[in-house]
Amino acid sequence: MASNPAFSNSPAFSQRPGAGAPFASAPSGALSAEQLDELYGRPSATPVDTGRMTYEDTIVKTAVTFAVLIAGAVVGWFVPILALPAAIVALVLGFVNVFKRQPSKGLILTYAAFEGVFVGGISVLFSQLWEGIVTQALIGTLAVVGVTLALFASGKIRETKRATQIFTVAILGYAAFSLVNFGLMLFGVTDTPFGLRDVPVLGMPLGFWLGILVVLLAAYSLVMDFEDVKRGVRNGAPRIYGWQAAFGIMVTVVWLYLEILRLLAILRGDE
Repeated sequence: MASNPAFSNSPAFSQRPGAGAPFASAPSGALSAEQLDELYGRPSATPVDTGRMTYEDTIVKTAVTFAVLIAGAVVGWFVPILALPAAIVALVLGFVNVFKRQPSKGLILTYAAFEGVFVGGISVLFSQLWEGIVTQALIGTLAVVGVTLALFASGKIRETKRATQIFTVAILGYAAFSLVNFGLMLFGVTDTPFGLRDVPVLGMPLGFWLGILVVLLAAYSLVMDFEDVKRGVRNGAPRIYGWQAAFGIMVTVVWLYLEILRLLAILRGDE
């Protein structure tokens, strides 16, 4: 987010509402004593006054985004047949939001709604196969997010160049594996519910080991999201980029939830 160009909405090129109104009729160098007193008596401009990104505003935007996601999930839970078309729409909107130069509140919230429908539909399917698994996945997701946020806030975990390089290699490898596994399942090469993830490795399904790895990757992705927010606030990014931060955090949390859901399903097997 810190790398996105933000010059068009820079506070340097916009006037704070009402900031110059009292002086509009006074020629340069002819300010009255009352106007000078008012000028020097004003409090310093806050990030909100100047249209800059703040932690508080970003938290609100993130909460709104998740509220829309949850509303969509409720729809998907009761009408699971909508999950597949919603997933396709969410995928398209996700790419649009990623490559759009300036964040769009409408597109991000629309994405959240369709992503929610998909998540709700998938969740009800898993709940029909494994009782209580959705609650377990939700608890696990909240626990990982909470611990990661606490460690980040305390300064005990930070984004580093080395860790990010490892993350990038690992995520690309996992993406390649997932693509190959999906192809094998699609063409009937494997007949197990999770394909290669069900292959035993060291006494446990491969999906278990991969699940642990991906949960760690998702946790580090959250750290990078939090660092983006921190940089955005520090660099005075326009407030609109709070929506981009909300979008990034939501994508990471949904990914984390789905991976934990699948990990639990693999562990519970055919019970």
